[in-house]
Amino acid sequence: MEGNPPIMRRSALAAVAAIGSVSLLLAGCSKADDNKNDNGKSAGANAATKDVVNASSKKGGTLTYELSDVPDSFDPGNTYYAYMYNLSRLWARPLMTFEPGPGEKGNTLVPDLAASKGVPSDGGKTWTYKLRSGLKYQDGTAITSKDVKYAVERSNFARDVLSLGPNYFQQFLKGGDKYKGPYKDKSAKGLSSIETPDDTTIVFHLKQAFQEFDYLVAAPQTAPVPQAKDKGVDYVKSIVSSGSYKFQSYDEGKQAVLVRNENWDPKTDPLRKQLPDKIVVKLKVNPETVDQDVLAGNAIDLGGTGVQAATQAKILNDSSMKANTDNTYGGRLVYLAINTTVKPFDNVACRKAVQYAIDKVSVQTAEGGPIRGEIASTVLPPDIPGYAKSDAYATAGNKGDAAKAKEQLKACGKTAITTNISARSDRPQEIDAATAIIASLKKVGINANLKQFPSGKYFTDYAGVPKFTQQQNIGLMMMQWGADWPSGYGFLQQILNGKAISQSGNTNLSQYNDKDVNALLEKAIATQDTTERNSLYTQIDKKTMDDAVIVPLAYFKVLLARPQNATNVVSTAAFSGQYDYLNIGTTK
Repeated sequence: MEGNPPIMRRSALAAVAAIGSVSLLLAGCSKADDNKNDNGKSAGANAATKDVVNASSKKGGTLTYELSDVPDSFDPGNTYYAYMYNLSRLWARPLMTFEPGPGEKGNTLVPDLAASKGVPSDGGKTWTYKLRSGLKYQDGTAITSKDVKYAVERSNFARDVLSLGPNYFQQFLKGGDKYKGPYKDKSAKGLSSIETPDDTTIVFHLKQAFQEFDYLVAAPQTAPVPQAKDKGVDYVKSIVSSGSYKFQSYDEGKQAVLVRNENWDPKTDPLRKQLPDKIVVKLKVNPETVDQDVLAGNAIDLGGTGVQAATQAKILNDSSMKANTDNTYGGRLVYLAINTTVKPFDNVACRKAVQYAIDKVSVQTAEGGPIRGEIASTVLPPDIPGYAKSDAYATAGNKGDAAKAKEQLKACGKTAITTNISARSDRPQEIDAATAIIASLKKVGINANLKQFPSGKYFTDYAGVPKFTQQQNIGLMMMQWGADWPSGYGFLQQILNGKAISQSGNTNLSQYNDKDVNALLEKAIATQDTTERNSLYTQIDKKTMDDAVIVPLAYFKVLLARPQNATNVVSTAAFSGQYDYLNIGTTK
């Protein structure tokens, strides 16, 4: 899923360069029950990556989240940002979810709306789930398996209406290529490959074996939606909650307010604690203000973006501030996507010229130095199964090789290239990284002009719209990606499979459609043996790098400031190192 890169102010780059090599010191961490900070004491640096900090069952108060832009959508069926997958579980319960826990423990799958994990049959082509009993919406009406079926249909098969989430179900369910979705197909039957024999049973029939299907149904797209209440793209204005909180108000682009869902029953939900009285989500907050509010204990950075450059400099030079931070990998890759459909990048030699030209050290510095990520050379990050260390375009000191870049330009029949590079306007860190890339490319005769677009519309209107990138000659696109689930398939499918390319909300920005890679992905997900499956992911990584469609820049690390007034704080690998939002409370 699309990760949220940390934001950095350009004016602070000098400070970042000076401190980039400083390592974040690890402090001791006590057990969760001892992690109280009533006397201003800290649990220590990286404490939330090892345990739950300030464990508490105290109810009450108002918890505030702040975001520097707007999310793609609060609609659980129309979102693809990691932080919304995380937060949406407060009002939208998927069939499965991830157990709140530190680091890799957070990758543990547990039943949510479902009573137990899926039961596979037919070699993994059929998956059956039973819902928990007594489930209700916020209005007291019963949640049924038909509502889960409808949620999958609307989120995957109406791409002209809801285009922002992934389309895994459309790709793998039988008849998925022919079904037109519930807004066009008015029949009561719907998609025949999803059966609901009774109100608590749902059965998925797939075209091929899918050995990681429990991970797939952990997406918010399986959170139930009552068909009678659906309003298409406007459902976001009146979402019907199945979780522990419901919407009290929603002011688009400004703020959302959640309050307790009185019809949520803890007997049907062993995961949620429903601690705060109210949860406020503030949007389009100045990034520096977010930092200030987090450090003051007044807010949580919803995007999980980490602190700004100036704040990072202060933290790394203040031991007391360090003690309230968490620095961790999150299965994310920062990269440059090369658009294979925009000339001359349809020529592999032109793409290889870009690979060799880029000074990755300058990009790393722009992103905040080593503490914010190690220089990358593969598509798969080191913490994703299938990773194998390699560097197809190695250069001395990772600083680029102008001579090799020019050789590749000559091989593709060019002495110079003019193109555009896209980045998100509200992410200065991404802009600075793109600026560093532009400087590298210029040295070899590739002239790239920066095009900035807002992150809330980056995929719906700009970089994720193939027709737009063609018209605007956008050959290069800044991107960051985190695994949809912790496997090679969960990381690679939506950015490399040709079947994932869509006309809006596209995340395969390279528009890479290689028959061998497509076939390897299909073979991998059907392979039962884990070791063999992971070796196929390694092959896919190598083939992708040989084709030069992605320039890996950094294996991203997040540096989060931990609000001292927050309880049950834990950094989870399930959501790219962000804090798990399911049970955070407040001492205020």
